[in-house]
Amino acid sequence: MSWITARRRHPAAGYLVVAFVLVLIGTAYAVITSGHASASPPAVANSAQIAYGRQVFVEDCATCHGFFAEGVNGQAPGLIGVGAAAVDFQVSTGRMPLAVSGAEADRKPPHLSPAQTHAVAAYIQSLGGGPPIPSAAQVSSAGANVGLGQQLFVANCAACHNFVGAGGALTDGKYAPALVPSTPSQIYEAMLTGPEAMPVFNDLTVTPQEKRDIIAYVTQVRAEPNPGGFSLGRIGPVTEGLVAFLGLLFFMVLAALWITAKHGKAHE
Repeated sequence: MSWITARRRHPAAGYLVVAFVLVLIGTAYAVITSGHASASPPAVANSAQIAYGRQVFVEDCATCHGFFAEGVNGQAPGLIGVGAAAVDFQVSTGRMPLAVSGAEADRKPPHLSPAQTHAVAAYIQSLGGGPPIPSAAQVSSAGANVGLGQQLFVANCAACHNFVGAGGALTDGKYAPALVPSTPSQIYEAMLTGPEAMPVFNDLTVTPQEKRDIIAYVTQVRAEPNPGGFSLGRIGPVTEGLVAFLGLLFFMVLAALWITAKHGKAHE
C-alpha cells in the first residue's frame, strides 16, 4: 500500500487513470453495440465469384464508375466502401447500370441477372467492405411484430413513402418511390444504404429486429384488400378528397343543367 501511495502523486498518475477510464468506456461500448450485430454472418464470396464480378463490372459499370471503381468526376461516384448491399439494391431494382449517362436512376427491369448482380456486389465488397447483402434470416417476417413495424414505419418512413408505401413527391423535383414492387431484401438494403434522398438507418438507429418489423408491416399492408372497392392509388386523403370534390362538382353541374332545362320548358 505504501508503494501505491508513494506513486499516486507522480505527475503521470493522472494520465494513466484517464487512459484506464477511456479503455473501460470503449470496452463497455463495444460490448453494448455488439448486441445489435447480425446474428448470422454474410456468406463469404470466393475468388471465382469476385473475378467474375470484376469482369461484369468492367463491361457494364467501369465506363461511369472508373476501371477500379474509383469514380469519375462529374459523372459517377466511387464505389469503394459502399458495400455489397448498395450494389445489390441499385442493380436488382434496375436503377443501375444507367442506359444513358446522366439519366434518372428510376426503377426498371434489371439489366443484370441475379448471379451477375451478386458477383458485382462481391467484387465491390472486396474492395473496401461496407454493408453486406442481408441474409434470408435477416429479412424474414417470421416472428416479426407487425404492430411495432407500423409504428416505426409511420415515425420514420411515412412522411416520404406514404402510410401504405405508395410513394410520394418530395422537394426539388425528387420523389420517394412506391414500395409495392420492392422485395424484403431491397427494403432492408435501402434502410442500410440510404439511396437517393433517403437517410441511412444503420443498425444502431433502427435495429435489425426493428427492420424486420418494418418489412413485415410493408409486405402485409400492400396485400390487404380495399374495403371501399376502389383503391384510388392508395395514396391517401388527398386523392380521396380530390375525387370527392370532382364528383360533387360534376353532380352540381348536372343539377344546374337539369334545373335550367326544366325552367326553359316551363317558360315555353
